[in-house]
Amino acid sequence: MRMTSDASHDQRARRYWLMKSEPEECSIDDALGAIRSTVQWTGVRNYQARNFMRDEMQIGDGVLFYHSSCPEPGIAGVAEIASGTRTDPTQFDWRSPYCDPKSDPDKPRWLLLDVKALRKTRLLSLAELREHPELANLKVLQRGNRLSITEVDESDWKQVIKLLG
Repeated sequence: MRMTSDASHDQRARRYWLMKSEPEECSIDDALGAIRSTVQWTGVRNYQARNFMRDEMQIGDGVLFYHSSCPEPGIAGVAEIASGTRTDPTQFDWRSPYCDPKSDPDKPRWLLLDVKALRKTRLLSLAELREHPELANLKVLQRGNRLSITEVDESDWKQVIKLLG
């Protein structure tokens, strides 16, 4: 009997994400200036976003680095997932705005992962994204969606990268 190995069977396809960050807290410039251009993605306090990090995001996945809660929100850079998840220490730091007094150190609620900034892009504003009907499926464009992490379809990823030049 001949044994064969199918590497594609063991690997899943690369996935894509849009991750929001307030530029005052961590901008694409901050991420690019960090050691190894890697930042810890802390402060996620939504269970669905946390579950994306824990269960679905993997090293090498593509990231649209999105500036939010600023005068002109939009995609400001391209990054990738650089680590698996681990405990987010800000949940236990009383000085942090992300402190969660109900989180138990023996069973932490909140996780972080590392994101590696690859490049700064021109700002692809929310208004400009809305001008492209082919991007209507982007979660960031849908009413009522305030998640800090959303999945991006491969076709939408390719279209956004094309728009970024």
